[in-house]
Amino acid sequence: MGFGLKILNRIGGSSMLDDPKTRKTATALLKGATSTGFRLIGTVNRQFKSAPRPNKALRPGAGSPELFDLTPTDEQQMVRDTVAGFAAEQLRPAAQASDTACETPKALLAAVAELGIGSMQVPEALGGVAGSERSVVTNALIAEALAHGDLGMAVACLAPVGVAVALAEWGTAQQQASYLPSFTDEKAPAATIAVLEPRPLFDPFKLSTAARRTDAGGYILSGEKSLVPIAASAELFLVAASTTHGPALFIVESGTKGIHISAEPAMGLRAAATARVRFDNVQLSASALLGGGEGDFSYENFIARSRLAWCALAVGTAQAALDYLVPYCNERIAFGEPISHRQAVAFNLSNIAIEGDGMRLLTWRAAALAAAGKPFVREAALARRLCADKGSVIGADAVQLLGGHGFVKEHPVERWYRDLRAVAIMEGGVLL
Repeated sequence: MGFGLKILNRIGGSSMLDDPKTRKTATALLKGATSTGFRLIGTVNRQFKSAPRPNKALRPGAGSPELFDLTPTDEQQMVRDTVAGFAAEQLRPAAQASDTACETPKALLAAVAELGIGSMQVPEALGGVAGSERSVVTNALIAEALAHGDLGMAVACLAPVGVAVALAEWGTAQQQASYLPSFTDEKAPAATIAVLEPRPLFDPFKLSTAARRTDAGGYILSGEKSLVPIAASAELFLVAASTTHGPALFIVESGTKGIHISAEPAMGLRAAATARVRFDNVQLSASALLGGGEGDFSYENFIARSRLAWCALAVGTAQAALDYLVPYCNERIAFGEPISHRQAVAFNLSNIAIEGDGMRLLTWRAAALAAAGKPFVREAALARRLCADKGSVIGADAVQLLGGHGFVKEHPVERWYRDLRAVAIMEGGVLL
């Protein structure tokens, strides 16, 4: 401090300060230097107070389990790894042939049944392995893992599981006893959900397919559904139809008179063997109404959970595209170096990774809320919007990054592009 004051006195007595212009500049410099010096002195002379020494270093504890956390449990991770291994070994090698044939091999569908995915939806009292908690998150992980092998085949494999989920979630005691035990067998019945209708701007809450009451207390079902997975081989349908009390689901066995099925292969999901199903005055008993009109069935939640299933499938396919693109771009040489060294390619890959993780987090978040019995329709809608938009972009970018290879069937990206386009239009078919 004494040294600083000597300098200030010498500068203050200097003849240079006689000039008005110099005096103004020097005054500003001296003022800043003085205030800075005193702040420095205060910092240097600070005395730190010591507290009693603890026995060991203190660390922040883990967060409350009620805080936001989407980490899969050990059991969920085990199921996910098992299904992922099956998808890599069984679905991926057969994907191109199934897409061409517009059908998933029956042997693979039987192999999926042997994995016990259907049994996981059935309560233990009816021969299954499901506990008392909803398995929405686990089912999302299963759908994601299967779609990593192939989206179309995953839809064919999960269609019966969706029917089992609906029966377990909303079916009456009689409906569960009549149908759910069959889904625990090694030869589980082929079943599917029919919601989508062949008209533009389809709204699942404004159905043309209708079920009207009869004098005998039953229903007469009339209408047409499109892009119904595995419809030709299905033994059981879960059909969305309008009633005087709003949209509802009806259990329809394939042997019922008045059901007409015609193949309807589309641009994507060809391995799902989609078909058009027409119901011509199909007579149903009162027990065919899912939930029996008891009030615990929520059509809004049903649609939201179906959309979440499609989101999970989109996430798995987007991850498959990224896992395929990264090594391809690292190994593809152009102008003497890998094309991944080009910023346009590298940034595109990073965008796919970012959007894919965003799709996954929104889907898992909505699934976790659904599993906890909390409101999740809004979160499901956000997930679907993101997965529909970004899924299509990821499919298109995958084709673009492969250049001419993206246009031929030698590489799977053109199939993933076609399949991902379906996420924006499909309703029903699968369910978490």
